[in-house]
Amino acid sequence: MNITNSRISGLHKMSPVERLKKVVEVTGLGDDVISHLSNTGNLEAATADAMIENVIGTMNIPLGVATNMLVDGQDVLVPMATEESSVVAAVCNAARQCRSTGGFTTELSNSHMIAQVQLLGVSNPEFARLQILEHKPEIKAICDETDPVLLKHGGGFRDIEVRILKGRTGLMVITHLIVDTRDAMGANAVNSMAEAVAPYIAKWTGGKTYLRILSNLADRRLARARATWSLEEIGGAEVRDGILAAYDFADVDPYRAATHNKGIMNGVSAVVLATGNDCRAVEAGAHAYAARSGQYSSLTQWEADADGNLTGTIEMPLAVGLIGGATRSHPTAHIVLDIMKITTAERLACTIAAVGLAQNFAALKALATTGIQKGHMALHAKNIAVMAGATGDEIEKVANELVTHGKVRVDVAEEILKGMRE
Repeated sequence: MNITNSRISGLHKMSPVERLKKVVEVTGLGDDVISHLSNTGNLEAATADAMIENVIGTMNIPLGVATNMLVDGQDVLVPMATEESSVVAAVCNAARQCRSTGGFTTELSNSHMIAQVQLLGVSNPEFARLQILEHKPEIKAICDETDPVLLKHGGGFRDIEVRILKGRTGLMVITHLIVDTRDAMGANAVNSMAEAVAPYIAKWTGGKTYLRILSNLADRRLARARATWSLEEIGGAEVRDGILAAYDFADVDPYRAATHNKGIMNGVSAVVLATGNDCRAVEAGAHAYAARSGQYSSLTQWEADADGNLTGTIEMPLAVGLIGGATRSHPTAHIVLDIMKITTAERLACTIAAVGLAQNFAALKALATTGIQKGHMALHAKNIAVMAGATGDEIEKVANELVTHGKVRVDVAEEILKGMRE
């Protein structure tokens, strides 16, 4: 049955149950769909309905825990929400292999975010730039008055920058509001400040303000992590050199760097999602930062120290918070932070950076030794078994057979399952 009209009047006014029934009716699906989507797991339908629009159910993602993480001398368990096999295992293995050399050392540059105000229609942009800079005290007062709660917690306006850009529509004057958002990600706070300041910028310069919004290139909020892996732990100089060669490839070739950084974000995004933070914002900032030189490149750097050990570092924007959004409203996000024993946004960002570095090490080591598919497909075998129809104890048995045969495919799994059941 095709949908003849996607225009469903008043859908947003219905309850989640009513909405689900209406969608099933329009699409011609059965009661089994209603039964499945009515089970919203550990997120109540009413809570989900308050988080986004037109809710009809939830999409549950597996939540795993990465072990062995030693960050700044402290052991931490790191929950990770992901659907991809081998991601959690990779972090566990990478973290275990650098525990003997102290684990991960981290820092956060600041908790500063940028809001941008776009000004058009001024014939003398250099003059307008100075006009804006001269009003820094007034801008500070406007921003701090916009969010007194942030000010109370030690945050608030810190500085301004004014840039002149040439676009297709002509010259534009862009004001950056630099705001310390403390333990909040800060999007709502800085957006409100930009909205409040914009009319004054227009008044002072005689131009017209248009866009007033934060930047997800949070390069004033850089999380850094470093770690050392000894030759003994990683399997010798040949493995180290293979990792360095793999990194070198990613550092000079955008085609390789895209997959290299995707692997890093496998770990980063899994923790960001588990804590109820904005995955899209973090991912956008990370990839923009990776291209800051004019060529898209690696977010990590790998070297050998004077003793021949492998050293890795990562530096990336990580705008995450503990206040607001799903971090506050999603009950699982609360539990995740409790498991991690995280009480500040700074510690969260630093831990996420360490996970990203661990993930990258694991991927590079796999590429430099057995190849990425061997370990990944072994862990992916359970997914294939389920896709083939295996249930209960059958899943493990079919997965083991797939790995033994070295053919992790659905058609092979179906044959194995058929044979077992016969």
